[in-house]
Amino acid sequence: MALLEVKNLTKSFGGLTAVSQVSFSVRQGSVFGLIGPNGAGKTTIFNQITGIYPPSSGEIDLDHVSLLGLKPSDISQRGIARTFQNLRLFNKLTVRENILIACQHDSRYPLLAAVLRTGRFREEERLLSQETEDWLELIGLSQYADFKAGNLPYGHQRRLEIARAMALKPKLLLLDEPAAGMNPEESLALMEFIRDIKARFDLTILLIEHHMEIVMGICDHIVVLNFGKEIANGAPDAIQNNRAVITAYLGEEAAEDE
Repeated sequence: MALLEVKNLTKSFGGLTAVSQVSFSVRQGSVFGLIGPNGAGKTTIFNQITGIYPPSSGEIDLDHVSLLGLKPSDISQRGIARTFQNLRLFNKLTVRENILIACQHDSRYPLLAAVLRTGRFREEERLLSQETEDWLELIGLSQYADFKAGNLPYGHQRRLEIARAMALKPKLLLLDEPAAGMNPEESLALMEFIRDIKARFDLTILLIEHHMEIVMGICDHIVVLNFGKEIANGAPDAIQNNRAVITAYLGEEAAEDE
């Protein structure tokens, strides 16, 4: 079953068409890769799915319900969370506080209960604190809980950003170049972390990534974009040997050598 369906999605900025008639379906429980050279339109598609940009035309459905016209906060409530190319942590807050903020998205006590610190408020805060500690343990950052997020090693910051998105309890997690700036060892650890959270939470993941070892290692299906258009769509093995993909990444001469 398709959890996310994108149909004939197009986005133009003035006279520039960044995404043109792109269609794909993300099967529930899969890891779906969206790849292509820089400027191919990948992040623009993420921004349309999450409501940052309204599409110029096309459809975006989550669980067969349209997301068009919804605000980013409404789309998040429907079950989509994301990370960004550039880290968006609260750098001056602690690791624990970064996750706690995300955990509070579904707190149910009214403002007056918080002001008066009622029993309901105290019980929900206790549960949120426990949930935060559970996430810290899951991502292996318990020992850094009181560190400022901006002082963490880069690989740990990426892991924290993913965990913060996961704390929103999404149906669909969008990861925008999670391995950007990582060394090979960090990238391998990240790949294992993504595999772990997918299996543990039966999660559906839509992934943008330039590290091909990660893409080929964890994706079930891949769509390749170039200049805003789809040039290939299929399983990792088929994509890896696709002439149009090789040309887009390495040039015509490399494709001919294949």
